[in-house]
Amino acid sequence: MKNKRDHFLSEVTNHIRSKEAKQFVASELDFHLNEVKKEWVGKGLSEEEAEERAVSQMGSPAKLGADMNKLHKPKIDWWLIGLLVITMGLSFLPVISLDHPMADILFVNKMIHVALGLIVVAVMMFLDYRRLERLRWTFYLIGNGILFALVKFATEMINGVSIIRIGAHKFDSFMALPFLFLAWASFFNHAKLKVWHQLLLFALPVLLFMGVPNITGIFIYIIMVFVMMWWSRISKKTLKWITAVSAVSVFSFIGMALFTAKPYQLARIWGFLYPEESPSTWGYMYLRLKEKLSAAGWFGSFGERAPLAKEHSVFLVEEHTDLVFAGLTYQYGYLFAIVLLLILSLFAARMYMITTNVNTHYGKLLLVGGITLYLVQFVYNIGMIVGLLPITSISLPFISYGFTQLLFNAFIMGIVLSVYRRKDLISNRVVG
Repeated sequence: MKNKRDHFLSEVTNHIRSKEAKQFVASELDFHLNEVKKEWVGKGLSEEEAEERAVSQMGSPAKLGADMNKLHKPKIDWWLIGLLVITMGLSFLPVISLDHPMADILFVNKMIHVALGLIVVAVMMFLDYRRLERLRWTFYLIGNGILFALVKFATEMINGVSIIRIGAHKFDSFMALPFLFLAWASFFNHAKLKVWHQLLLFALPVLLFMGVPNITGIFIYIIMVFVMMWWSRISKKTLKWITAVSAVSVFSFIGMALFTAKPYQLARIWGFLYPEESPSTWGYMYLRLKEKLSAAGWFGSFGERAPLAKEHSVFLVEEHTDLVFAGLTYQYGYLFAIVLLLILSLFAARMYMITTNVNTHYGKLLLVGGITLYLVQFVYNIGMIVGLLPITSISLPFISYGFTQLLFNAFIMGIVLSVYRRKDLISNRVVG
């Protein structure tokens, strides 16, 4: 009796190419056969007769297998991959445009970074994201372990932030965010985890980020967790209560920070608000950015207005890293800047569209978290370039030069592609 069912399932799955789809279809068909068999047994047939009737009702295993192969074939989001390839190509422009003795070395390094980034994307895409959910505590411990290592064993400080340097590469607290991202997607999908447990889990990384110290990391981490929280299984009433208390706490902290801030810290804030009043100190970079953007024109320094007078040419030390958007706008003009903004915006739009087509709650949490991590970097970086936000160490995704940020964003895109690839391998029996 069982051999007949096994033979039928084997014939069906022989026509399915994907190993993941084979397992999924076999499980679904086995469940359906059991349901149909129960119905026939309830009508008075014997176990053996009910089994044969259930199998025969399924029709031709070859035709069914061919249909299942088309329906449940793992998907590749060519739109997102296309955007990724275009953006990776554009990411070479800052290095090509850089007038620096190390430009050739930076170009070679960029090639290595891009190659490794594409490998990360491919590995994460082919990895079944559903297997990551049960590793939430492992990811949480790894994320906090990275932060703890930076607090205790940092090799140097850059702009007041601890880093660990290994050879030519430096590793900072951004490396903890992907692991905390995966951990929180699982925590919020775990209905048995109480709210006060989540609050304690949330607090530990914040304390470690403060110990690094990395205000940027805290900023991104808090926004990521709070956005994902609104997509979690926590009740709306509790969410509103947590949000209200958090908002009061944040404003209270800001008030206390301003009241207890040291003179140089207040000067930095004043330099952002009124850069003209401190043109040679805290307002210097804001004024140089403004000058750089205003000198660009529609076609940049290679267009109709080129070459610009030498006294109006402004060089920014970090125009291939955090300030890359200003450098590219100056070199290639406003038209190029608009196209670049459109391409980077399409990443977020495409990820949101994928979110609407995913049925699993865990998959949605991963997508929401990924969109948040991407948008915080993108929006803040552009905001600080145009003078709307204070300058800090937040890179422009994929475009800025840097190994850590490229791997970080490649990891996010790989997760998104993994969720998309398996969006049709989800049983209606287990959705939600």
